[in-house]
Amino acid sequence: QLVESGGGMVQAGGSLRLSCVGSGRTFSDYGMGWFRQAPGKEREFVAAISRAATKVNYKEAVKGRSTISRDNVKNTVYLDIHRLKPEDTAVYFCAAKRTVTGAVISSADGYSHWGQGTQVTVSS
Repeated sequence: QLVESGGGMVQAGGSLRLSCVGSGRTFSDYGMGWFRQAPGKEREFVAAISRAATKVNYKEAVKGRSTISRDNVKNTVYLDIHRLKPEDTAVYFCAAKRTVTGAVISSADGYSHWGQGTQVTVSS
């Protein structure tokens, strides 16, 4: 089970930290990702991190102002987003996929477990 939190309403230029807590399985066996879906649009990749946090990958539009990280003791993955823009408004989902290698997965089809999402709204 994955449970996201940390969403909310924020003004453009602000920052948010999203958290996703996993339970029920060995968290460190899973590559983790963040995706988002805006109204009327398809779900899109935001960031991903390998199970030991040795590799990360970002969507170009958030690169340089976002950081994905994880704490395998707390079974939590984080997404820090700075300099938020109205176009960042979306429901943000975390996802998990058990990996044998330290793979970073950028495709939604590659994930087997999903959270319920947390809403992020950025006002101009």
